[in-house]
Amino acid sequence: MSFPLLTATAALPAIGAIATAAVPAARRTAAKWLALLFSLATLVLAGVALARFEPGGARYQLTESHAWIKDFGVRYELGVDGIGVALMALTALLIPFVILAGWHDADPLETTSSRWRPTQGFFALILMVEAMVILSFEATDVFLFYILFEAMLIPMYFLIGGFGDRAHAGSDENAAAQRSYAAVKFLLYNLVGGLIMLAAVIGLYVVAGTFSLSEIAEARANGSLSMATSTERWLFLGFFFAFAVKAPLWPLHTWLPNAMGEATSPVAVLITAVVDKVGTFAMLRFCLQLFPEASKWATPVILVLALISIVYGALLAVGQRDIKRLIAYASISHFGFIILGIFAMTSQGQSGATLYMVNHGISTAALMLVAGFLITRRGSRLIADYGGVQKVAPVLAGTFLIGGLATLSLPGLAPFVSEFLVLVGTFSAYPAAGIVATTGIVLAALYVLVLYQRTMTGPVKAGVQGMADLKARELVVVLPLIALLIFLGVYPKPLTEIVNPAVQHTMSDVQKKDPQPEVEAAK
Repeated sequence: MSFPLLTATAALPAIGAIATAAVPAARRTAAKWLALLFSLATLVLAGVALARFEPGGARYQLTESHAWIKDFGVRYELGVDGIGVALMALTALLIPFVILAGWHDADPLETTSSRWRPTQGFFALILMVEAMVILSFEATDVFLFYILFEAMLIPMYFLIGGFGDRAHAGSDENAAAQRSYAAVKFLLYNLVGGLIMLAAVIGLYVVAGTFSLSEIAEARANGSLSMATSTERWLFLGFFFAFAVKAPLWPLHTWLPNAMGEATSPVAVLITAVVDKVGTFAMLRFCLQLFPEASKWATPVILVLALISIVYGALLAVGQRDIKRLIAYASISHFGFIILGIFAMTSQGQSGATLYMVNHGISTAALMLVAGFLITRRGSRLIADYGGVQKVAPVLAGTFLIGGLATLSLPGLAPFVSEFLVLVGTFSAYPAAGIVATTGIVLAALYVLVLYQRTMTGPVKAGVQGMADLKARELVVVLPLIALLIFLGVYPKPLTEIVNPAVQHTMSDVQKKDPQPEVEAAK
């Protein structure tokens, strides 16, 4: 029996979470190092899976299949295509940086014993989220995916509600209320989406008689499975609603700014760069593959919602006074681009959307983590409290600028390739939608450059004087992410070679071909 690589990649952080939580309370530093070592070991296994994946091979590779709940036809089935393995590698890559960036975020506060933070629990929860997210990218059984989709909400709820932003440390009661509100809102929104998805999952089983993606695909191919048009559309809506909440797509997005604003910066990265990617990934794997006709039927409305997300998120980012909420609204705009690329139903658009998931994860992690270092030093999230940072902390300001330029998709940085492909794919199929989407680029330049100008340039404000520059641990967090942004911006081929075959499979699922360019005959 071959080594269960996919299971091991997901099981290792889960084991690490248990081991970290079991470390004695007084040995906080040991718990941190243990969590970091398990995250690095997980990264090694994800790298092995990425190396063993053959882009030109079978659609799902490194597969595992075992009976689980026989009476209900539920199986423990795993497999990765190019999209799944890329996002699995992204998750494994980001978690060590999240742990390093949050090295002191769960240390007990000396000012009051009521704010003591269980360090072991903080890092154990991060590893548990990693395990569930990785396994969700690997699951090819719909019921197994649903269990993971819902279960990851539990550790995220405690990370948001139990470990707040240190910028609020001086106002314990108010900060606790805001954290509680953000955590409950996050949980309720996603639980409602999950409950609707559960009804659709049950409906799918009634129609198909199985939860297995491979069996459903085989039944479709040989003609033994047929869904009534109305049934397929209702099932699609049940799945899509849950994924749109997780993504998040306007108007189901309102939980994200609260959650990112009240969470620590590393947890905010975990939300938008890791957990939210499960929603957009599931649109490709489940919505388009299981319900191709319904996906095409819903495309016009989804494109409109994606365009609203792009423009609305960018406009609200322009008007923000809070650094973390600005990045949150910028992410809503970026997720609009991802969903636009998915439902443009072109190979360029879907390749761009997949690359966008990866590159947005890296660029948002870089920007948010540097912003977190900045906020920790000043003790405030308000843009108005900063000014002249580049004069006292030039390395911090420089890394903040690069992260911001990646967020606005500057050519030469990784997100540019993604955004360009999404726009090209959208223009070729829906020119009007492509034109509207380009306004998001203009607004991104506005909110990023204004943010940098107000915080980093100008006279040095009183609270900024004496601010320390990035330390060795912080440089270890930021510099690899910046190097990766530059590398993938200059040479994206390794990533495109992995995801493009999977995109072609998805295009085949929905029976779509790229529009042929119109060439005017020579006179």
